[in-house]
Order: sequence, then structure tokens, then C-alpha cells
Amino acid sequence: MTTVTEAYAKRAAEYTDLIGSVDAAHPSDRSLIEAWARALSGPAVDAGCGPGHWTDHLTGLGLDARGIDLVAPFIVGARARYPGRRFDVESIEAIAEEDGSLGGILSWFSTIHYTPSRIAAPLAEFARVIRPGGGLLLGYFDAESTEPFTHAVATAQRWAARDLRAALERAGFDVVEVHRRSVAGARDVGAIVCERRLAATD
Repeated sequence: MTTVTEAYAKRAAEYTDLIGSVDAAHPSDRSLIEAWARALSGPAVDAGCGPGHWTDHLTGLGLDARGIDLVAPFIVGARARYPGRRFDVESIEAIAEEDGSLGGILSWFSTIHYTPSRIAAPLAEFARVIRPGGGLLLGYFDAESTEPFTHAVATAQRWAARDLRAALERAGFDVVEVHRRSVAGARDVGAIVCERRLAATD
């Protein structure tokens, strides 16, 4: 993901100005994230936190949350904007947490640059660090067919919900809810609420 990381680093300030606020989020997204967060027990990671606004919001809701991102300018900016919150330069494929130590992970559009052949890597890492019964909330770009598209920063992926659901189940998650939203003039989006499977299956 080196090329993607470099592309975001060059546009971090622009990206932060555009979407780096909870107030800029769609109301249904905010409601979903808040409801998910309130159901968690234990520490949480905002994986691919970008500007850090969701990490700050999760902490404000009472969670022991920290944000991670490989884009150093995002982390520097987040630390400046949200003093007292924890942000680390870290890959979502190598999260510095013990096995089964997290109550949950928010992956809000942080896997959009992963192709179907590569999506297993971050999902497996999420499964490793989330305790059995813990939660994962994953936001994505929705479509009827899984396909790449031209994103402002780097080529990204639209997912058919059935394909992403299958990938999550293979990684060890049970899907609880699938949300899909279509708004005129904007890309279709989705969110999947999962629980880490209580007993591993082969």
C-alpha cells in the first residue's frame, strides 16, 4: 500500500478540510457508529483513522479508543487537533495489540483500496486482535458487482455486499447487519456490522 499511502500524504490537508469532521458525516452514518460504539465492551481501534475525527468521537462516547493510520501527516494533524487522544502511525495489517485484546474495530472506509485478492490481509488482522464476541464496523463503497473505480486519491474498490460479507465470514466474523445507502449525486455506500466468531471454524 506504499503508493496509496504516499498519495494520501500529499493530499492530507485537502482531505482533512473536506471530510475531517463528524459534522461532515451523513446523519445515518453518525447514528450507526454511535449505536455500534455504545454496544462495545473493551478498548477500540479506529483503523485507518485519517484526520482522527472518529477516534475523538469514540473517545467522547466513553470508549478507550486510539486511532492508527500509515499516513504520517494524518497522525501529526490528529494529534494537534485532538490533544489527549492517542494516535499512532501503524498499518491496519499489523496492529500493535495482543491477540483477542480489543472490544472492537472501526474500519470506516479504510479498506477501500484493497482488491478482492488482498482484502484477506486486513480482515485477518482485525480478527486476530478482536476478542470473541467483539465488534467490527466496516464502511465501504457499495455496488451490485465488485469492481475497481477511479478514486480521487488512488484506484479504489466497490464491493457487492454479498462478496464483502463472504470475505468477512472467511476471516472469522459473523455478519449481524448490512446497511446500504444510495443518495442522488453521490457514490453508493454501505456498512457491515460484524461480531468476532465465538468459536473458530475451518
